[in-house]
Amino acid sequence: MSTADRRAAKDRTTKETTVQATLVVDGSGRTDVSTGLPFFDHMVEQLGRHASFDVTLRAEGDLQVDAHHTVEDVGIVLGGCLAEALGDKVGVRRFASLLLPLDEALVEVAIDLSGRPFLAYGLEFAPDTPGLGNPPFNPQLAEEFWRAFVTAAGVTLHIRGLEGKNTHHVLEASFKGVARCLRDAVRIEGGQIPSTKGSL
Repeated sequence: MSTADRRAAKDRTTKETTVQATLVVDGSGRTDVSTGLPFFDHMVEQLGRHASFDVTLRAEGDLQVDAHHTVEDVGIVLGGCLAEALGDKVGVRRFASLLLPLDEALVEVAIDLSGRPFLAYGLEFAPDTPGLGNPPFNPQLAEEFWRAFVTAAGVTLHIRGLEGKNTHHVLEASFKGVARCLRDAVRIEGGQIPSTKGSL
């Protein structure tokens, strides 16, 4: 698969949500996102922009019940798009990690395009932490997004908060950190599948 082909589009419709997305891995960071949750839109936009992925996403869900369904299903669809766009992963760098600061917040992220879904999530927010935006985005839902994303994408992802008091800063640093790791991990730097097993 050439870099020109690393793109995918997916639709998902349930009784709770309708999600449509396109993802271009070798893009320029253009994003057009609407989920009904402005803060979550902002986070998905950060993911696309700093990964240099072009992302178009539309989601409609039962926000009057809870934002959980919408956030989780967006993760499923975006993760599925990434898996399809990367295909057999020939030549990818595969691994990436970094520390990303945002003012007082510092987040550590590591990723492996392993084919084995696993999330280690180390950002902690008190249950009574106020939501962000209007309608409010519960900070606890970020973990549900990443769990759905890694399961659908087939990647191993570690996110750990090292410093931070401002909820917005901590969450944004985590999304930017994952984005930059994805940008590095998907980079083509060879012609082989980077695994002794011969597949990822």
